[in-house]
Amino acid sequence: MKKVETVEKKESGLKKVVSAIGGDKLVLMAAIIVVFVLFTSLNSNFLSWQNMVNLLVAASLVGVVAVGHTYLIIAGQNDLSPGSLAAFSGVMAALLLSWGVPLWIAIIVTLAAGALVGLFNAWMVNKIKLEAFIATLVTQAIVRGFAYIICDGKPVAVSNTAFIKLGTLRILQLPVAVWLMIISFVLFGFILSKTKFGRSVYAIGGSSEAARLAGLNPKKIITICFILIGVLTSMGGIVFSARMNAGQPAANVNLEFDAITAVILGGVSFAGGVGSMGGTVLGVLLIQAFNTGLIMVNVPSFWQYVARGALLLFALTFDYIRKEKRDKELLAASMKNAA
Repeated sequence: MKKVETVEKKESGLKKVVSAIGGDKLVLMAAIIVVFVLFTSLNSNFLSWQNMVNLLVAASLVGVVAVGHTYLIIAGQNDLSPGSLAAFSGVMAALLLSWGVPLWIAIIVTLAAGALVGLFNAWMVNKIKLEAFIATLVTQAIVRGFAYIICDGKPVAVSNTAFIKLGTLRILQLPVAVWLMIISFVLFGFILSKTKFGRSVYAIGGSSEAARLAGLNPKKIITICFILIGVLTSMGGIVFSARMNAGQPAANVNLEFDAITAVILGGVSFAGGVGSMGGTVLGVLLIQAFNTGLIMVNVPSFWQYVARGALLLFALTFDYIRKEKRDKELLAASMKNAA
């Protein structure tokens, strides 16, 4: 009897752990461990401290953009323009500095430009009723074009020492870019899970009409989410150009797809209304570890595109399976209540 009780207690404890962390997150953690073990076995330097720092630095821009995508996708929207906006922001900041504009003014102006791009996306979605996919595809092309136009298609070198230091400065052995990512995860994760605004984002993602009838303003919330991702992307683009010592109009192609893949892998439903920032953190770590591993084991660049596409397909398939499971659980619960 005691053995049975002990087994039951262990099973109960395991269920509590799974429930507290979440089954999806445990799967992600297991996948991250598998990726780390696999690539470490193929290249012993993969697990070195320097490579871990490099991995976090490489993940920083994707991570910051993924924070904004988490809000947008939970709200039932998406954005395909971050790659173009990050490149534009880096070029704009570099140009302003080359014209002798003080660093803090250049940063503020560039962040304001990112906010305006987000506002433009929200206007297309809210006012002229374009699907977010189409609206932001338009912005993607326009903003990338402007990134080339304002610098005549050439990279803009940066000589401002304070700006260059922004890209090289380390705090507790970690670069500024990594700290910005960590702060973004913590701050906006708290807002999403613990505030009225965060609950409103989930509400409109679940049902925009029901949220409106409950007294919320879906258009306002969607506008804030688009502005948020615009500002975060511009911030990431500024830091990226500081790391590269130049604003590059051709940079950050397909950035948005890595961010979306990370968010969907992290458990945010593409249908909206479901997800968490903790899952996004794990998704970002997984996709960046995967990308870094492919490079370290010398997988040809063409095959890297194939692998990333396959990972996105896996994420969307996983999301579909999760949605089907949730729908079945809701149906079973409603039938039980009806009985």
